[in-house]
Order: sequence, then C-alpha cells, then structure tokens
Amino acid sequence: MSALDDLFQKVWDGHRISTAEARLLYGCSLNELGILAHRRRTLAKRAAYGGHGNRIVTYIVDRNINYTNICAIGCKFCAFYRRETDPDAYVITFDELDRKIEETIALGGTQILLQGGHHPKLRLEWYVDMLSHIKSRFPQINIHGFSPNEIVHLSRLYKIAIADLISLFKCAGLGSIPGGGAEILVDRIRSQLSPGKATADQWFEVMDTAHRLGLNTSATMMFGHIETIDDRLLHLERVRQQQDKTKGFTAFICWTFQPANTRLQLPPAGAHEYLRTQALSRIYLDNFENVQSSWVTQGPEVGQIALKFGANDLGSIMIEENVVAKAGAKYRMSVTDMHRLICDLGYEPRQRDNWYRLVDQPAPPTVSPT
Repeated sequence: MSALDDLFQKVWDGHRISTAEARLLYGCSLNELGILAHRRRTLAKRAAYGGHGNRIVTYIVDRNINYTNICAIGCKFCAFYRRETDPDAYVITFDELDRKIEETIALGGTQILLQGGHHPKLRLEWYVDMLSHIKSRFPQINIHGFSPNEIVHLSRLYKIAIADLISLFKCAGLGSIPGGGAEILVDRIRSQLSPGKATADQWFEVMDTAHRLGLNTSATMMFGHIETIDDRLLHLERVRQQQDKTKGFTAFICWTFQPANTRLQLPPAGAHEYLRTQALSRIYLDNFENVQSSWVTQGPEVGQIALKFGANDLGSIMIEENVVAKAGAKYRMSVTDMHRLICDLGYEPRQRDNWYRLVDQPAPPTVSPT
C-alpha cells in the first residue's frame, strides 16, 4: 500500500490525522474527499438519536435578529455595517424585537440568533435589559447571541472582565453563543481583514470562558479570501484543541466569503472549493459530532450535496438574514424545501433545537399502495 492508501485507511477507521496529513488529503480528488468525509459523518452520528443518527438530517427553525447595524470596526469583508451618521443606521426597538420573535414562534421557531455591530455608545444596561425583556416575554425561546467579537468589544468598552460579562448576560437570559466572527483564526489574516476585532486568542478566550460557565457555543470558519490552505488548517487545529479541552462546541459551520458590495473585491470561491473544505473539516474535526451545511451562501442544491460531504445538518430555515444578504447571498428556504432536499437523499428530516435535541415528532412511515 502507498502512503496515501495508508492515510485513507486511517481516516476510514476513524483515527485522528495531523495537519500534514490533512494537507495531503486536500490535494486528493473531490470524490475521494467526499467518500472519506461521509464515512466520518457516519462514525460521528452512529450512536445519535437512539442509534438512528445516520438516517436523520436535522435543521432548526430560528431567526437572525440584528439589533443594530451601527459598527465602529468597518471590516473589509462586511457589507452590512453602517456608521452612526448613515441614513439607514438603526438600533432596534423592543416593540420591533417582540414582533420579530412573535413571528418566529408562529412559524414553529425555537431560537433567535441575536447579533449586531460593535456599537460605540449603547449602554451595558441596554444589552442586559434586552436579554431580560426577551427571556421574560418569550421564555420558550433560546437566545443564541453575541459573537466573541461582540463580547470582547463590550468587555473593552465597559471595562468588565469577559467572565463577568458572560455571567451577567447568562443571568439575564443568554442561552448560548454563536461562533460568528471567527473568519480565519490566524492573527496575520485578522490584522488585514478586521484589525479592530478580537484577536484569535481573545476569540478562544470567550469560547473557553463560555464553556466553563456552562454555555455551549458553535464554531465557524469563513474562507476563500486572503488566507492560504495552511491558514485554514491552523484554524481547524485550534478549534479541535479547544474542543478537546471543554467539549463545548455543538457544531462546526464553514462558508465561503461573499464579495459583493464589500471593500474586499476578490473572485468568489466556488462550490468545488466549499465542498472540499467542508469535507476536510469533517475529517479533521474528529471530536465534533455535528457539521452544518451552508446553503445560505451556496444555495439549496449545493447545500444538499454537502450532506454527502460530511454534513449532517442543514442549519436554519433563516426566517430573516441580513448580513450575508448584504454581501450578495439571497437564498431562501422553507421547512417544506428542507424536507424535500433531505428526503430526496433518502434521509429523515427532523427539527432540532440549539443542542441538537429533536423537538418534532417523526413523520409516519410511507405505506406503499397494495
């Protein structure tokens, strides 16, 4: 057997691979990577949901609510942010927040993803009041909110320790923290893309602190801009190390940079590169049970194909999404659409919550006519 054959067998058997081995796998054919990633998905989900994890593909019904688009950072890859003086700058009112959450619940939603710009002037009490208002008014809704970059920004702005800030938000109603703002967790890249944001170490400090305080988080990667393949692998290595420490990440999600309407005008990475990177991520992140497909940036068809390249989850139906939409990605999906995409591949669609617990009833089995 060749060295590559040995590596294929190592992946097939479920063993951990090194960054050097991952670099070698990156050069394999897309078909080979897909087969190996699907095998790793099978191993990761074998015991889930009473042993039925390999025939189930999950999704969540939630809504992205951006509480403000005012941001003092101005990242090169962002088309969403506005300055305070811009005519379309806003801070959401609690009445508008209530309306959005009521609509989400009416559509069967169980969660809101609450994120916003790095506002330079909102009081800390405003954030606490917002969380308390949501939790008291809608106790059934999980608040999945505040990326590590937002936490670091507020920690700096109000001179409060990260652990104290997360504890304060948790007491007010915060249920989990999204992995947004990771981009590429290599400071050489971050200093060029978003020099005012959290460093890689600070991003991990927030995640480590949240995990130790009992809050689960997700991990993400936005790629296909100025990073190298080795930068992506360093990102994955640090995420894997954190998961080894705390087991606090519920899922990994990667997506490609969307260049429209941004200051970083680069040719977009295509579906081939997306599937290759997601497959490699599933193989490398052997301590993650869940990998989420990014149909929001790739479109429903590629999002469906991603279920054969390591993903076991289609993410959210995205009742509302504003950030990547501003950068040109305007795909939409209903629950019916998700069920069709999942069933067409022979899987069973099931709605989940943030912790990957099933919240729906399984569909009755199809009976063939006699």
